[in-house]
Amino acid sequence: MKVEVIARKNDLAKNLGIKLISYREAVRLAFSKLDQKYSASWKDSFISSDINLRTIEYSEVPKYGCFVDFRKKSIKEPLLIWLRIKQIGGDRGWYYASFLWKIRGFLDKFVGGVGLRRGRTHPTMINEGDALDFWRVLRVDDQNFHLILYAEMKLPGEAWLEFRILESGNRFQLLQRATFRPKGLAGRLYWFAIWPLHVLVFRGMLRNLAQ
Repeated sequence: MKVEVIARKNDLAKNLGIKLISYREAVRLAFSKLDQKYSASWKDSFISSDINLRTIEYSEVPKYGCFVDFRKKSIKEPLLIWLRIKQIGGDRGWYYASFLWKIRGFLDKFVGGVGLRRGRTHPTMINEGDALDFWRVLRVDDQNFHLILYAEMKLPGEAWLEFRILESGNRFQLLQRATFRPKGLAGRLYWFAIWPLHVLVFRGMLRNLAQ
């Protein structure tokens, strides 16, 4: 947008048979799509955060040098729970202590992060690579009921949030794992400082998801 150019005649649309629309019509259509919550936008792009582009290629959560909050709960209706998991975030929220998530989003935005402004691309559908509040979707496996989110908020380290439903005999279990890989002393101090809130939020979120 800042580069001076010399414009030349452009017959590309005519040659390809493309029917152009006016700027006003394009804006009207864009807003109608946003109202339907069916369209992606620039808020989904990787440029909106500090994520390393190579991260999307590695959907396995690291195990070494990490702090982990792991919880599990027995469930009766795995398909229903999986649908709830895929609808997490955005207008629906995080199923527990939504005000704490909003505060965390505000603090992240205050220090230059993305905050919660990105929301969801679609209220019920989710795809790998989507932006989800201040997370990035790394894996959505409908066959194995497995979701992995990567944190794009400002952190002294890296964080993942993982949900999985496993069958054990004739019973099903919902597994929830929050993983944090700290960077230096600041990362370790951060984890222990927010540990009480993690216990409160993650325990309540798992309980409400499983109900």
